[in-house]
Parts: sequence; C-alpha cells; structure tokens
Amino acid sequence: MSRHVMFYVQHLLGIGHLKRAAILAEAMSGAGLSVSVVLGGTPVEEIGFAGCGRIALPPARAADAGFSALVDEHARPVDDAWRDRRRARLLAEFAALQPDVLLIEMFPFGRRQFSFELLPLLQAARAATPRPWIVCSVRDILVRKSARRADEMVRLAAAWFDRILVHADPAIVRLDQSLPEVAAVAERLVYTGYVADGQAPTLRPHDDVTGRDEVIVTVGGGAVGEPLLRAALAARPRSRLGSHVWRLICGPNLPADIAADLRWHQAPGVVVERWRDDVPVLLRNGVLSVSQAGYNTLVSVLQAKARAVVAPFASLNETEQADRARAFAERGLLTVVELDALAGDAAA
Repeated sequence: MSRHVMFYVQHLLGIGHLKRAAILAEAMSGAGLSVSVVLGGTPVEEIGFAGCGRIALPPARAADAGFSALVDEHARPVDDAWRDRRRARLLAEFAALQPDVLLIEMFPFGRRQFSFELLPLLQAARAATPRPWIVCSVRDILVRKSARRADEMVRLAAAWFDRILVHADPAIVRLDQSLPEVAAVAERLVYTGYVADGQAPTLRPHDDVTGRDEVIVTVGGGAVGEPLLRAALAARPRSRLGSHVWRLICGPNLPADIAADLRWHQAPGVVVERWRDDVPVLLRNGVLSVSQAGYNTLVSVLQAKARAVVAPFASLNETEQADRARAFAERGLLTVVELDALAGDAAA
C-alpha cells in the first residue's frame, strides 16, 4: 500500500506557490506516493495536479498587493463564521485521510493569517495514532520580518515540525540569509535544490522556431504585472532590440480590462497573450527574457539559459523578489533593474 501525503497549499496573490506545489505534488505522485492536495486559494485553471487528489476549501485571497486583509471568492472580508467552516472542513479531511505525511507549504514562515486552522491541524496531527511526519515546504528566500515575528516563526517550527524542506541550492541562497534565527532548527533543514518542472513542454509543430529571436516579457500570474508590461512597451521603440518581436504574456491574474487594453493598443511587432504553456520553449528560442523575479520564473530562465533582465516586484511587505534577484545577479546569472527605474531610456 502506498504512503499517503496530505499537502496543504494556500496561495494569496501570485501563482508561484501554486506552480511549485504542483511540480512537487506531481513528482511525489510519480514516485508512487498517494497525494491529496488541499487547496485554499482561488482556482487557477492553467495549473493542475495530475495524478493527485484535490480538496478545495472555501477559497481565500489577498484583498490587495499589500496583503492587508483576506477576502473570499466574492471579494467579501472573511469573518469568524467563514473561518469556523474552513477549519471544520480541513480537520474533517485530515481525519478521513489519516496521512502518513502532513506537508504544509510556507507555514510557519508565512501564511500567519491561517493560524486559525493550521494550529488546530498541527494539534490533530500530533495527537493522531499513528502520528504522521509533519513537514514544512518553504522557498529559498523569505520576506524579511521583525525580530519578534522571526522568533515566533522559529519557535513554531521547533514545536511542531519534524523536517523543513528548503527549495533552494545552499551554494546560491541559504535560508538563514533571510531568516538568521532559523539556525536554531538547523538540524531539521533539508535543502532540496531548486524545484524545476522536469517535464518537457507539449511540443507543437515548428517549435524550433517558436519565439525565435523574440523578446519574451512575462509577469508570472500577472496580479502585479501591469507596471512591467507597460514599461516594456514604452522601452521597445528606444531599445536596440526594437526591431524584434516582443511577446508579452500577461498571466491569468492580470485584470481583464488591463489585458484587453494592452491587446487593443498593441503595436506592430508586439504580441500580447494571456497565457502560454510553452514558455520554456519561448525562453530557449528568444533573444532576451524580461520578467519579475519570482521563484518559478527565474528557475525557468536558468533552465533555458536565457539572457535575462529582471525587475523584481517589491513593496514594504514584499522583499523576497528583490533579495532573490540580487543573489542571482551577484553570480552573473542575470541583470537587475529596479521597477521604479523602468521609465523611458533607462528601461531601454
């Protein structure tokens, strides 16, 4: 009988967490594990979990790019009754599955807003007989936090988790660079390397020329991608690559009215698309990648050995992309331009 993994995944704004989780879940399934993925975010049709069971909780997302609050699928602020329903559903699913491994994405190093259900889930797992392994799945770089918050995260990790899977190469980035306090649980850290989709994209006729000599502009899920897309369009006529085709891939979460406006006003030599499932092919064949600095995006760029310019998304509460871009740039892997500087000649 195969071992059963219950994998809790909650994305709030972008789709990077969801994409990385899908790669991990499908790899576990392919290795013979039985995987049930608990999904707490809004559905993203373009990302599947082939071979895995899926459990959809009442969906939540961030109200805005500042992660100021949680809202439900109708954009209404979540309340205690909503939290009670979600917690009860999550605990019932755990009791029914009786997994051998409980794998939780990000928490306690993120997703603090979901403590209302995750702490009871951890308590249920600890009390279960037999007790499952309790494992955290975390990316390479964390958003910088206050000392008090950092201590709290490490305390929770020490109290509840058997292992912490860090999806990074320690020769490039170590978790303690963004969270020095994690040294207190160093014996539980396991560096997995960067998580990359090892499956070749679905090949189409003439894939050897798809995207050839194009500038490929991507913004991940697109929720905060408009400034980069606009900057790329403004830079193209002034760039030495202005005679090349520029292909803008907007992402499923770019607001529909913005995507429609970009398509309506696209100039000759500019292609605007909502989504492509062959981005690795485009990056491999293109002359330049222009993107933000999300985890999955940069892994794809490195896999394709593409020349790259990145403009990391950054805000008061989001430092992760800027830190990752800096670490990769220090090793000569890409060029960084601050998003605030993407105007006119500077961007070109």
